[in-house]
Amino acid sequence: MKLVFLDKIASVTRACALPREVRVSAEIPCEEGVVVALRVLNDKSTYNQIELPSGRMAQVKRGDVVAGALGHRKALFGYSGHLPERLAPGDVVQLLNLGGVAGLCDSINPDLGRPFDAEVLGTVLRFPYLGERIGVPARVGEAMLDPAACLATHGVPVVAFVGSCMNSGKTAAACALVQELSHLRLTVDGLKATGVSLRRDVLAMEDAGARRTAIFTDLGVVTTTPANAPALARSLVSKLADGDHARPDLVVVELGDGLIGAYGVDAILAAPDLREAFTAVVLAANDPVAAWGGVEILRREFGIRPAAVTGPATDNAVGTSLVEARTGIPAVNARTDAPRLAQVVLAALRSAMKDDSVFETKTEASVEGKDSGIFLASPLGTVEVESEGTESGRGDEEGDG
Repeated sequence: MKLVFLDKIASVTRACALPREVRVSAEIPCEEGVVVALRVLNDKSTYNQIELPSGRMAQVKRGDVVAGALGHRKALFGYSGHLPERLAPGDVVQLLNLGGVAGLCDSINPDLGRPFDAEVLGTVLRFPYLGERIGVPARVGEAMLDPAACLATHGVPVVAFVGSCMNSGKTAAACALVQELSHLRLTVDGLKATGVSLRRDVLAMEDAGARRTAIFTDLGVVTTTPANAPALARSLVSKLADGDHARPDLVVVELGDGLIGAYGVDAILAAPDLREAFTAVVLAANDPVAAWGGVEILRREFGIRPAAVTGPATDNAVGTSLVEARTGIPAVNARTDAPRLAQVVLAALRSAMKDDSVFETKTEASVEGKDSGIFLASPLGTVEVESEGTESGRGDEEGDG
């Protein structure tokens, strides 16, 4: 056991609340979620940052000692890597994502260059026994996932965002919806149920107005898989829907990665209880072909008709008209027409819930120069607000994987 000073602490370790000075052990359990200290061995001009527990991005350079967590990654537009079978101090691993996940890289993306190589210094220890010098390996997460977790939405509607692949505009669309519904004085909570550990997407939801957020990393999972994704979705949805007796009006769920991927989106949609809990599903797609394919996969494999298609496929009238003509689904761009996206989703919620008194909207035409008013009946009561348009960015290169 020796002392190590950390230059950077990655967000994947956020729940550990690590100090700058930690004690490390030469015994390294090669298990996902184990926190390790690493010394960066090279410099990079691209993809050269790490997300801190605060959510701030910090540049990484050669010689930095970083706290990250062992894990794997299978990203379409990023690095792919696996968990080592064994590790000892002095071995070299790679940083696989911006959140601080470390493993052995087996495939790179040419646009990102080679990943950071990092020398393993040891397992970061925590000392849970007061007054004793007995250290145990630190692990990510505020709690451990219960594989047998049951789903309880408490009647709270859930809107799920799925994508044709990573970087298809899911986060931007989810944030646009959160912001629009927040303008309607609705209490919205948001979560990310699949992907690889990075807090940026849920922090974006908070910036858009989400009251509370959650991510799978909170439950000790570094990277989701088809085996754990359904239990994660059940646990996270149930946690936010209950709201510690202050339940939200709506829960927004982002399923990171795509309908065809390694992170368990398909496993979630294949689970009857989760499929039933998703009051509305929005598909984000990069182009009209992806939009058509996504709609077909949702329909044929899961019996789901999405409420809307969004993403880059709807960036202009050409894509919008093609998507609507071939799929019959409303195509709405979240960046340029967020209010309409909210209207389409609310209409789908009313239809699915078969209760016009919930999320009922009434827009009155402007009279004598006054703006239109929206009257909304929600579980928290009926309010009148002004209609506001917003614009949200699409996000960047590592939203999902």
